[in-house]
Amino acid sequence: MLKICLNAVAPVHNGIVKGLKGLLVTPFFRPLETITKPENESDVFKLFLDFFSKPRIRGGVHAEQNKAQTATQNIVYQFPLPKKLYIPLQQHVGKPAEPLIRVGDNVLKGQLLAYSQGLISAPVHAPSSGVILDVNDYPAPHPSALPIRMIVLETDGKDEWLETHPVDDPFQLTPEDISLRVGAAGIVGLGGATFPTAVKLNMGRENQIDTLIINGAECEPYLSCDDRLMQERAEQIIDGVRLMLHGMVTESAVVAIEDNKPQAYLAMQAAAQPYPLIKVLQIPTRYPMGWDRQLIRYVTGKEVPVGCRSSEIGVTIHNVGTAHAVHKALRYGQPLVSRVITVSGGAVAKPMNVEVPLGTLISELFDFCQVNMEQTARVIMGGPMMGDALPHAGLPTVKATSGVLALTQDELKNTDEQPCIRCASCISVCPAGLRPLDMANNIRINQLDVAVDLGLKDCISCGCCSYICPSNIPLVQYFKYASGEVVARQQAQHKSEQTKRLIDDRNARMERIARQQREEELIRIAAKAERERLKAQQETLV
Repeated sequence: MLKICLNAVAPVHNGIVKGLKGLLVTPFFRPLETITKPENESDVFKLFLDFFSKPRIRGGVHAEQNKAQTATQNIVYQFPLPKKLYIPLQQHVGKPAEPLIRVGDNVLKGQLLAYSQGLISAPVHAPSSGVILDVNDYPAPHPSALPIRMIVLETDGKDEWLETHPVDDPFQLTPEDISLRVGAAGIVGLGGATFPTAVKLNMGRENQIDTLIINGAECEPYLSCDDRLMQERAEQIIDGVRLMLHGMVTESAVVAIEDNKPQAYLAMQAAAQPYPLIKVLQIPTRYPMGWDRQLIRYVTGKEVPVGCRSSEIGVTIHNVGTAHAVHKALRYGQPLVSRVITVSGGAVAKPMNVEVPLGTLISELFDFCQVNMEQTARVIMGGPMMGDALPHAGLPTVKATSGVLALTQDELKNTDEQPCIRCASCISVCPAGLRPLDMANNIRINQLDVAVDLGLKDCISCGCCSYICPSNIPLVQYFKYASGEVVARQQAQHKSEQTKRLIDDRNARMERIARQQREEELIRIAAKAERERLKAQQETLV
């Protein structure tokens, strides 16, 4: 049997590659250009087995794209300056920024408003010039709309920049200086994670990263801001990539772009051509291809272990928007005060990609794009798969806002839940290799510990399971609820343990005090007895 297999696959390496190119499943396995010519029949057989035993893409779905209405139009830069900007102090992972200004202060565009606290944090800058009206709690751009601390800036219409001091040649800076300037510019991951970029640059140096991946997948439906950014600002993005390579002391970068963005691919390829260390790679269009672990697995073949960071295996990922922000910060000294946002959906009369100052209310974006609020059944910040449904449009845009959608009822999925038919579709599409149905069943009966053992903490809430489920079971909502409940229980347990520890410490302290008092009382009694003995002895002598 082995001989027959060898005879079947051994004739020519080119034949294997040609045959594999014809398979529909080819994109979900090893990129064909990585296949090297085998020297003998045994190597051919090993190659054949290795090719099919190590798929580069796990799970995922082919969601309806709905990108054409915005991907074919240039970015709009003439957004009317809002009269007021609501700037949250928490626009990033980590501790919120601490205000540096006071009510009534006049500020210029790009001026520091709040400084970062601690290692994992990011500063906040003025998106325009004007006067500080308030520093108080306002509804957050979150499904709960709970109040968070914000700076309210009344713009003066001048949009006057603070004087900047860029360096002539950023490549003459040390890697440490690159990180310091990026951190001072308030740059965070613009793909949605909002992790401070300077911290990732430092981690890249410390872990001796060998590959930088620039995420240009933009796999979420409707969103096309990264696509347009790559088409229109490819040279600036590549310059930002080179600066990040310099900041991490890394020699190679791969720009990964889904194959449904041919114009962006060509533009980035042309911009990267003079730099052999930067490779532009087309990847299959499949959601969630932009997930960092999925992308790393496909591009490098490496698997990020559970509980580890990608930097620990020599890889780090940044978004194309982040690379562009790094370019502006180091070339022109401009902090992150605006971003390109996709405004789309069935209720939008003029869908577009538009660059807006951070802190602009979504309602003003909708007015500019002529959104019919009567037809709007749901407002989503981000994409329809992983974005957040907002209670209303009176909430501000932040650094993580890649898109704002106004969806009609026809665009929403039927929510009539039916009994599970045990089709296992949710298992086949899970990119993390989990068993969504089993986790949901345990969550229903409040066995959260079992759900955690099944991999609840590894769930990325991508929504593939809910999207594919023929019974319309809201699986991802179960997991989001359970994740929040697990955190709440852990916090309650931690609080209980802290309380118990404080009580134990108090009891030990009281016991120690009581023991000291008893010892002191015994000493006093002994001293008194000694005095009486001496007194009696003296009286006897007299």
